[in-house]
Amino acid sequence: MEQGRSPRTLDAYARDLVAYEQFIDSRGHDVLRSTSEDIEQYILLLRNSGKAAKSVARSFAAIRMLHRYLSDESIRSDNPASNVDGVKVPSGIPKALSEEDIDRLLSSVGGVDSIALRDRALLEFLYATGARISEVCGLSLGDIDMESGLVRLFGKGSKERVVPFGSHAAKAVQQWLSPGGRGMLVPEQWARRDFADAVFLGSRGTRLSRQAAWGIVKKYAKIAGLAEDLSPHVLRHSCATHMLVHGADLRIVQELLGHASVSTTQVYTKVDNEVLFTMYKQSHPRASLGK
Repeated sequence: MEQGRSPRTLDAYARDLVAYEQFIDSRGHDVLRSTSEDIEQYILLLRNSGKAAKSVARSFAAIRMLHRYLSDESIRSDNPASNVDGVKVPSGIPKALSEEDIDRLLSSVGGVDSIALRDRALLEFLYATGARISEVCGLSLGDIDMESGLVRLFGKGSKERVVPFGSHAAKAVQQWLSPGGRGMLVPEQWARRDFADAVFLGSRGTRLSRQAAWGIVKKYAKIAGLAEDLSPHVLRHSCATHMLVHGADLRIVQELLGHASVSTTQVYTKVDNEVLFTMYKQSHPRASLGK
């Protein structure tokens, strides 16, 4: 809480610590008497259970912070976690769609009813801004300046940033915010005041949930003939990758995505070979014999 972590992160850490405490209890003692060997055995158990490396690393981070706290507050005289090696997470390259696939996805939304207008605006906005799905679902009407094409996003730790969005997204959002779009989903009475300010609404007049937004992305990925397990985060990856391929400065992309460190953004410089080759064929003037 002191570090400004999101409620979802706090819940995840809480679950990690409960599981750790249960493991320590099963070994006949508690966290005030746990040893470095206990922690190592617990990490080994998580790895052997098939947990993803990121999940194991997060669990160890929670355990390390717990024991640091116990030591700093003189509740324990030692810190058994300080003698345990960290958990390495492989630096995988984010998967991005090609520009053709993005066009197919964004063109897959048919119709002019309110749901179609919302879905088109959501997809265009995710790709235009590189925003996280939680940031877009949390948007309020006052966060968007349609005249200047800017939006205020609240990222991890409630960190605020202002990012631009292009004409395609602006047109789609403007259509969605019209009486025939968002106006059609406005209920006679709002269940919560927060819903009245939401940019994106669900079919029942509530703020669009992350789960519903995921469903929208998967729905149109299937229609476009793309992978059915396509996540909203792929649009974020694609935004960053395409900007870098077309010459955007790394620090500009860092600001756009809201990364605390440029090293996090650097992973996008190692773009997937398929995307790299596709972009090369599209953009290089002598890449094709027909040119």
